[in-house]
Amino acid sequence: MTRQNRIDRLVGDHAARLSERLQAHRSQLFPPHARKELRKFTSGEVAAMLGVKDAYLRKLHLDGKGPEPEIRGNGRRYYTSADMAMLREFLEKGTKSPGTYLPGRREGDHLQVITVINFKGGSGKTTTAAHLAQKAALDGYRVLAIDLDPQASLSALHGFQPEFDLLDGGTLYDAIRYEDPVPMRDVIQRTYFHGLDIVPGNLDLMEFEHETPRALAERSGSLFFTRVGDKLAEVEADYDVVVIDCPPQLGFLTMSALSAATAVLVTVHPQMLDVMSMCQFLLMTSNLLGVVSEAGGDMSYDWLRYVVTRYEPGDGPQNQMVSFMRSMFGEYVLNHPVLKSTAISDAGITKQTLYEVEKSQFTRSTYERAMESLDSVNGEILDLVQKSWGR
Repeated sequence: MTRQNRIDRLVGDHAARLSERLQAHRSQLFPPHARKELRKFTSGEVAAMLGVKDAYLRKLHLDGKGPEPEIRGNGRRYYTSADMAMLREFLEKGTKSPGTYLPGRREGDHLQVITVINFKGGSGKTTTAAHLAQKAALDGYRVLAIDLDPQASLSALHGFQPEFDLLDGGTLYDAIRYEDPVPMRDVIQRTYFHGLDIVPGNLDLMEFEHETPRALAERSGSLFFTRVGDKLAEVEADYDVVVIDCPPQLGFLTMSALSAATAVLVTVHPQMLDVMSMCQFLLMTSNLLGVVSEAGGDMSYDWLRYVVTRYEPGDGPQNQMVSFMRSMFGEYVLNHPVLKSTAISDAGITKQTLYEVEKSQFTRSTYERAMESLDSVNGEILDLVQKSWGR
């Protein structure tokens, strides 16, 4: 037995054991065949998201208008995300300012496709994409999240375990492959967030990286960088916003996503090594996308922004790095950073986001500080979406 074979067997054994343990962990959190469910929101949380007073929601309920909330023993009212959507529709009908409660696309507005990218792992890319997609859905947008990362962390956050739930495919690869691609709707799945659908990912996505060089050599099929955009066109009317979580590498998948994008969000951890890595990433991106542009790709964007992630305000070197980035890129750096928080990381242990967990699981100050940070960042991004529609 060669040394290489021994390593192969060892790695394979480790993978099998880890997969078995992860499946046991998931079965403990979520029984077999069960799907994740989103918690219900208090009337106070719902009122804050809708921009109305809690007393107004109480009056609607007493008047028999809108959805029927769950009344618990303490007399507090709880609403599902679907209830919130119904409330938005009800309130929108009674307002004189269109888009106040349903802020999505109107006639003539183009689909917003936001690619979330970074060359370096650990920058908070997937966490940023997940919270953005979920907050947009809670705010009344019709959202499609696409997991383009073969590691499939975005999928796992939304209850899909790739090696168990996607044995027969079901990723974007099935829709963009060069031979016998399936319709886009065949790979879209609903999530437990009302208004949020997802295209999950797994290792099948790597096949696109392997097959594209052969397709380029044979000059077969459409150009690789148009394939994601062509598939999104099939479902364009169904969504307001698409959020794509790209892999942490500049391959054919990422370039195709960037070609389909109308906006680019680059996550940056404010450390010197991360910023140096981002510099190399930007140089490579510029060169490769220049080639794509010359080949006919559309490289025009409504906006590009850098978002500082895992930021610790008390860290002197991080503050220096943030100041450096702002001096270099000015308005291209979002005003609000995503704070490093135990609330966000602890939620991830149970494959949840901060929008899913109960406030009672954390100290009030820790939860509210993290939530304010995320809401501010996502609010700033969604404001850019509105501006791209001329609003």
